[in-house]
Amino acid sequence: MITVIANLKGGTGKSTVNFNLAVWLAVQGRRVQLYDLDPQRTLTDVMEIRDEEGFEPQIPLEHRLPGPRAKVLKEAEVLVDVGTADMEALHEALRRAHRVVVPVPPSQADVWSTQRFLRMIRDLRPKSLPEVFGFINRADTHLFVRETDETAEALKLLPGIQPLKTRLHQRTAYRRSFSEGLAVFELEPLGKAARELQKLAAELYP
Repeated sequence: MITVIANLKGGTGKSTVNFNLAVWLAVQGRRVQLYDLDPQRTLTDVMEIRDEEGFEPQIPLEHRLPGPRAKVLKEAEVLVDVGTADMEALHEALRRAHRVVVPVPPSQADVWSTQRFLRMIRDLRPKSLPEVFGFINRADTHLFVRETDETAEALKLLPGIQPLKTRLHQRTAYRRSFSEGLAVFELEPLGKAARELQKLAAELYP
C-alpha cells in the first residue's frame, strides 16, 4: 500500500510522522520502503543518522518513485514524504497514492491549508479518489488551550477527509528522538509520546 503523508503547509511534522511510522512497521516485522521526495531531505537526514549509529531495524530509502509495476510497491508498506517545494513530485505521489495522511497542527491557518489540499487531491484524482485521513499533530498539552479542540471540530466538517481519533502532542520527545535517529518508542518506550504514536500507528495499520 502506498501511503503519502503530506500537507500544503510546511511545519506540519510530516517527516517525523513518516519516520516513526516506518520504524513502527519494521519493528512489527512488516517490509517497509521509504521515499523522500522532499528537496529539504529531512527524512533522509534522520535515516542517515540511524544508519550511522547502526540502529535496527534498518529501513531502505529512495528519492524517486519506481514504475507502477515495481515489485516493491506490491510487497511492501510504502511511505512517501513529499512537500510543496517540488510540486511535480507532490502531484505524482498523490496520483499514485492508495491513501493520503494529513497531519494538521491546531490553527485556523492549517485548517485553511487542509481545505486547499483536499481540493488539490480532488482535482488530481476526480474519478479515483484515494482514502484521505487527517489527524491533529503537535496538539497543545495545556488543558485550557482551545485551538486543538476547535481544529479537531473543524476537521470533522471538511468534506473528503476522515478524521482519526489519535492526536500527537507537542512533546520534546519527538524532537529529541528524531535528532538521535530513534523512534519515540525506542528512546522512551514508556513515555506519553510513545503511547500516542503507537495508537496512531494502530489506527492506520490495524
